[in-house]
Amino acid sequence: MLAMKTTSADAKPVKLERDANLSPDGKWRSFPKIPNLVQYVSTGVYFGRVKINGKIFRESLKTDVHTTAKLLLADFIKKKRKRAARPVAGTFAEAREMYEAESEADHTLKDGSKLYRRNCIKALIRTWPEIDAMRPDKITEADCRAWAGRFAEKFDAQFFNNTLGSLRHILERAGIGHDENSAHKVKRLGVKPKELQLPETAQFEKLLAIVETSGAGQAKHCADFIRFLAFSGCRLSEAGKVKWRDVDFEHGEIRVETAKRKITSGASSVRFVPIIPPMLDLLARLKQRDPQAKETVCQVSECEKSLTRACKLLKIHRITHHDLRHLFATRCIESGVDIPTVSRWLGHSDGGALAMKTYGHLRREHSVAMAQRVTFGSKSPVNQGSHENAN
Repeated sequence: MLAMKTTSADAKPVKLERDANLSPDGKWRSFPKIPNLVQYVSTGVYFGRVKINGKIFRESLKTDVHTTAKLLLADFIKKKRKRAARPVAGTFAEAREMYEAESEADHTLKDGSKLYRRNCIKALIRTWPEIDAMRPDKITEADCRAWAGRFAEKFDAQFFNNTLGSLRHILERAGIGHDENSAHKVKRLGVKPKELQLPETAQFEKLLAIVETSGAGQAKHCADFIRFLAFSGCRLSEAGKVKWRDVDFEHGEIRVETAKRKITSGASSVRFVPIIPPMLDLLARLKQRDPQAKETVCQVSECEKSLTRACKLLKIHRITHHDLRHLFATRCIESGVDIPTVSRWLGHSDGGALAMKTYGHLRREHSVAMAQRVTFGSKSPVNQGSHENAN
């Protein structure tokens, strides 16, 4: 609208021109020299706006700085055009199949990660069987929230979050933008760190004895595999691949192929684990059979049933293969090894952040022992005598 302004009672009204770059409702500002950039007037936040195949896409660039918005605009347009060039799914099932095919062909994903994604998708379909026949653009926030409520009752927080992530990715693959993606309206659940319940030294020795004397055909090999996991901190998939050529007695270390693939530039897929004294004893004993360099150090690659049986007989909390990795880290820290070093031995690449979160609070027994070392100064005979005289 045109506003009228007067300077005095006798003056003629002066017309104030409306900003030509504002939308009719005054909410959006456009920029003639940058046709795909608009600004939401009330907040100052910039948005990218582009028309592709007759459809208008508008998405926040998440900045109120003009120069930054111009830099982000090119990526926004490129992303939208790239997505528009991909086939859009008519049903959720079609989008799911495309997403699954792309995941299977992704060379940066390990086989275990691909299997985990498949399990997430299976759980999604099992708890929401109607979704396959639905049009992706007709899936509402209410639909997603209803599913999330059902799913969260049956599965833990971590599996919920990963399945929610798969749902989001499938809808994105269907051509649904981030702002229109109803699955993004559902919040992830907070994941509580697992409370470690690990065997004490005496319990661990008894556990090994039970496994070794069980009478099973692979009993001794299973006990040795438990020792290898506990003395190296290797993941299950890593331990089974360690060969004798990876064992370097001269430098006191074992070469381990990291299970989690490193896709960061310059990151290594190999780490070196130190040969701690109990591991040296184990390797020396196993080497007595004069194995070939290409042979694996361990004769078995899993021992879950043996672990479960031994824990049940000992009446202690059931431990898993991965708990033996936790046991290694805990014993190292209790022995005085700093957390960043333990983190490197475990193959973490975060400088110790995950290890600090996981092992920052060790068992009560160690905590009490360490507390006795805390002092605010030594008691000298002079100070003690002064104290006695004061009394």
